[in-house]
Amino acid sequence: MPVRIIADIVIFAAFVWTFFRLAGRWDWGVGWVYVGMLFSGILINVLLLWKFSPELLKRRLQYGAGTKSWDFVCLAAFGLTYLLILLVGALDAGRNHWSEMPAWLWFVGTVLFVVGHALINMSMLANPFFEKTARIQNDRNHHVIDSGPYRYVRHPGYVGVIAGFILATPFMLGSWWALIPAILSVVSIVVRTALEDHMLRDELDGYEGYASRVRYRLVPYLW
Repeated sequence: MPVRIIADIVIFAAFVWTFFRLAGRWDWGVGWVYVGMLFSGILINVLLLWKFSPELLKRRLQYGAGTKSWDFVCLAAFGLTYLLILLVGALDAGRNHWSEMPAWLWFVGTVLFVVGHALINMSMLANPFFEKTARIQNDRNHHVIDSGPYRYVRHPGYVGVIAGFILATPFMLGSWWALIPAILSVVSIVVRTALEDHMLRDELDGYEGYASRVRYRLVPYLW
């Protein structure tokens, strides 16, 4: 674990350095606020799991056996598009000022960030099978979870990712252009949601009945 922590700190430091190099300045206040909130959100998530669900924290640091091949593609698509949001946002709002958002949209982004991260944490604490990749966890007595936010939609964690990571970022950085990769990133999550939902319907006992009770995947009365 200490080695993993050190590696994560190095990776995050490299991200910060690259982010502000792309922005062309180290005095970009909005950028520092975003990085600080991002670090705080990740730290809070880790501490909550360490306290209340240490087994899930351990499993989220690795890939479980039986991960679906399509999920690696989905993860790569999400990772790439999210990095593009940051890249475009830094180049636009930090360096070149291709576009300018009204200041009040920063507050919209902040609300999305806080609500999204809260929903991710609630989903993980309610669902001990919330691993990093999509698979049927036969080694862990995988079963349907219908408590907490899972009472309202079948994939609340993905709702949190869309709100707290994807949509919040362009508004918090102040870049209209960053919304383009953000839309692509949302598409990658929607595709992953559909594929995972299909997998669970086919392979997880009881999920079909759960899906008949909780009808919507991400957005009530929409999808």
